[in-house]
Amino acid sequence: MRKIMWKKAVLVLAMAVAGSLCLGGCRLGKTEVVLTSELSGNEVFRVGSKTCSLAAAKVFMANYQNIYGTAYGVNLWSHDFGDNSLEQYIKDLTISQLAQIMSMSLLAEEKEISLTKEELEQVKKAAKAYYESLNKDEIKYMDVDKDCITDLYRQYGLANKLYAQLTVGINEEISDDDARVMEAYQIYVSTKESADAVTSGLKAGTDFLALAGTYNEASQIEVAFGRGDMPKEVEQIAFSLEPDVVSEAIETEEGYYFIKCINNYNQELTDANKQVILDRRRQEAFDDVYEAFIETLPSKMNEELWDSIEVRVSDEIQTRSFFEVYEEYCRW
Repeated sequence: MRKIMWKKAVLVLAMAVAGSLCLGGCRLGKTEVVLTSELSGNEVFRVGSKTCSLAAAKVFMANYQNIYGTAYGVNLWSHDFGDNSLEQYIKDLTISQLAQIMSMSLLAEEKEISLTKEELEQVKKAAKAYYESLNKDEIKYMDVDKDCITDLYRQYGLANKLYAQLTVGINEEISDDDARVMEAYQIYVSTKESADAVTSGLKAGTDFLALAGTYNEASQIEVAFGRGDMPKEVEQIAFSLEPDVVSEAIETEEGYYFIKCINNYNQELTDANKQVILDRRRQEAFDDVYEAFIETLPSKMNEELWDSIEVRVSDEIQTRSFFEVYEEYCRW
């Protein structure tokens, strides 16, 4: 049982790397992508006036399968998870990301945002560099040419430029207190009986970690958290603790917490959390415009074609530098 749990944990970790994506099947915002016979045999989906070719989809799929097919040095493709969850995740991620990029490039065009001559030259250089990094097997598998790569980079660049312009002027002032991250030991129990037992142990002088080893029902004992990460009742008390101070039982809707403060202000984690908060503000500002736009977009999906495509894992298909090459050449 422990071995199976470890494998599942590794899979979850790999999927978590991609961040917060809404992958509720094949959906584009609130507009459902449906089976259609209106697309040609090599077109995977259409959103608005833009069509995604199978070659473009395979470029993203090949890169994602090699980027997310490993976690902490473990080759996830070599493990049998008992289902096709990793392959389906890669395919869903491919469609979700390409649909978003194409939708964003449409919105950019509507707002008359375009790439400059210099930016287009950077796109061409990036496409040339990435295409030349592919071996013969990868080119054959993806059935891709340099023009396809150039168009993908152009739309990806437009999407990035749109995001940058829509998030200009976001308040970047974040106080240390708002971003503060503290480190602590925790004991979480779900019943009052267990909470009373922990309380009695603490009053008797039993070591906090010893009690945690016996009673804690949470997945971790040592935690680092910022505002909004814990129940509000816990946050209110935890952030008032000094180092080495232990709280009394904190009752919440789901159970009881005991917190022992290790460090009530971790400077490094706080600084990192400021960027997380800023990114969240930018995303919210962008979503206000983007989500309203995609509600107006018709979209169609060639499910029969996409369902027939399998993730091909082999020593010959190792490409994973599509996004790295973009970052190297396209800086705007």
